[in-house]
Amino acid sequence: MCGAPAQDEQLDRTLPASVDPATATVIQGRVVRDGEPVAAAYVRLLDAGGDFTAEVVSSATGVFRFFAAPGRWTVRALAPGASGQTTVDAGTGFTETHIPVG
Repeated sequence: MCGAPAQDEQLDRTLPASVDPATATVIQGRVVRDGEPVAAAYVRLLDAGGDFTAEVVSSATGVFRFFAAPGRWTVRALAPGASGQTTVDAGTGFTETHIPVG
């Protein structure tokens, strides 16, 4: 199961106080093309069976973040004229990945 933390706290660019990286699973990273960040790419989180779970749009600096359950995930990025994906085995804490598109 994947989801965002409870929205009853003000969220900013850091983890909310209610999210403990020691017990939460955070999948985050950057979408890049030729080493440069890709803004406004659609980044999709697919479960181990390939089923769609969540989608976000990468930031101006190509950054994306998902709060998920531990397990194997595919992270797919779709940008104008390009796509790419990677598979991650996420445990508790942070799992960081870059997704090259081209």
